[in-house]
Amino acid sequence: MFSLRRALPVLLLATGCLPNPYDRAASTDTVEGYRAFLRENPTHPDGDAAEARLEELEFEEAKRLHTVLAYKRFLEAYPEAPHSRTARTLLEGLRFNAAKEADSVAAWKQFLQEHPDGAQRDEAKRLMLEAESRELATTEDPKRLAEYLREKPDDPRRLQVESRLDAQAFEQAKGSGATKLFAYLKEFPAGVHREEARVLLLGLEVEGLLVSGLVDEAEARVKAHPLGPKLTDFPARLTRARAEQAALAHPDPLVRAAYVGHYLRDLEDLKRSLLAPDALDRWQAAEELGQHVSVRAVDPLLDALRSARNPLIRQNALESLRTVLTSLPRPVAEYEVASRLDALRERASSAEMYLTVAVLLDLSGQLPQASTEYQRAFDSGVPDPVVLRRWVDIREGRKQPFSAAVAARQLAVWALNVARDETVTTEGRVPLASARQLCAAAVNARFAQEAIARARAVSTEFPEDLAEFERRAEEARRLTEARLADAELILREQSPGVRTCADRGVTERLEGGVKERTAALATVSTKLPQVGKVLLELARERDPSAQVREAASARLTAHKPVP
Repeated sequence: MFSLRRALPVLLLATGCLPNPYDRAASTDTVEGYRAFLRENPTHPDGDAAEARLEELEFEEAKRLHTVLAYKRFLEAYPEAPHSRTARTLLEGLRFNAAKEADSVAAWKQFLQEHPDGAQRDEAKRLMLEAESRELATTEDPKRLAEYLREKPDDPRRLQVESRLDAQAFEQAKGSGATKLFAYLKEFPAGVHREEARVLLLGLEVEGLLVSGLVDEAEARVKAHPLGPKLTDFPARLTRARAEQAALAHPDPLVRAAYVGHYLRDLEDLKRSLLAPDALDRWQAAEELGQHVSVRAVDPLLDALRSARNPLIRQNALESLRTVLTSLPRPVAEYEVASRLDALRERASSAEMYLTVAVLLDLSGQLPQASTEYQRAFDSGVPDPVVLRRWVDIREGRKQPFSAAVAARQLAVWALNVARDETVTTEGRVPLASARQLCAAAVNARFAQEAIARARAVSTEFPEDLAEFERRAEEARRLTEARLADAELILREQSPGVRTCADRGVTERLEGGVKERTAALATVSTKLPQVGKVLLELARERDPSAQVREAASARLTAHKPVP
């Protein structure tokens, strides 16, 4: 029986009764059948016939579905087939109808990109121009108008489009602050709203003078400026500023106690102190200058940040700039930043200028642009500890602990090199500048060690590297503190009354002022009701201490009449 079954195929073949594989595929006449035949019989004599029939069936299926996807699949599989031209025509028709239904510039552009030589190309171009005209007449998007002007520089409608773009750009700028206004003036050198933009910028400049207490200077600026008469709200604003001045001039000691200026050296005195021989005087002046919430504090701090040699002067200048710009009204702070950036970007060509641009961008919240400028300002051969500290803070804020630790390690290496390079001996006099530089190195070494410790506490990547970073930071801290102690010992021997790195006289005075202001504001509205509300509002809006601002806000809320 077994032998008979094995012999049966041979007998069928001999008698011509075994079915041909192609005949089996042809009998089903399906896509699957022909695919199976071609897969199992790649060299069969009827392969060409099978492929031809498979193409026909695939084309019939694509026509049955009549979708873009179906025709695309057919053309991908049979780009040179007899039916490919018909498939392309049908595909073009579907896409043309879809573009016509959308009837937008983007839809027609897409169609022409897909069928640049199609039979309906000319009609598509005509319809695209019609859609373009409608969009240009109705769009409120300045980017779309600007894009059109770039693409069609010779279009006869150019002047009309430029006029609409000008109007829309100014409308957007005037409600968006100084940055947009400066951009408008730059992008529209012949704009019809340029004077209006300059009036708005003048208003922000004058407001900065008023909130800084420079009332007479603000009034003189408006009187002397050709556009001054167009500041129609200035008289009311000037009256309010005079009232604030009068409140601050009240003779009661409680008024002085409630105002930050009572606890500060004069701004001009602090500016002179930024040029003092002792770097400690300079970094304490930079620290105190940040308590003057005045537009006149910005440039001295920028100059100190840009040109001071001791890193602690520059670090305090950076932190004080942040305090001043945070405490000024936001539109005024934006104007102060934008006006300086507008001037700097045209002439920034040195590391110091790049750093200034970076800091202004950073402090105005434009961190991505600031990061680029920080990189331009940074020289790996002469690393800047102020930039390295800022990188640590930025990367910690971005939840990048290992990257923060890398920057902290660079800072530790900088501190270590300072400690090794500064000469400290009992022979001769120890330069005061060297002791102050060692102070900066010790402060930054401690900062680096603390940052790396934070990274080790939260990071699981590269633990061996972080351990090495921490060892290096510990080495830097120990050596800088030891060298600093040696230097300051010699200084104290030479000048018993000399102040050391640990001097916190200015810091303690400022901290005491915060406590006294907070206490004074708690009672001023009760004891001096006529001026108390003004003092509370000034403290809430412009005090450099967040604690004082919160206390003033709470008192105002508590005394707000219930409607």
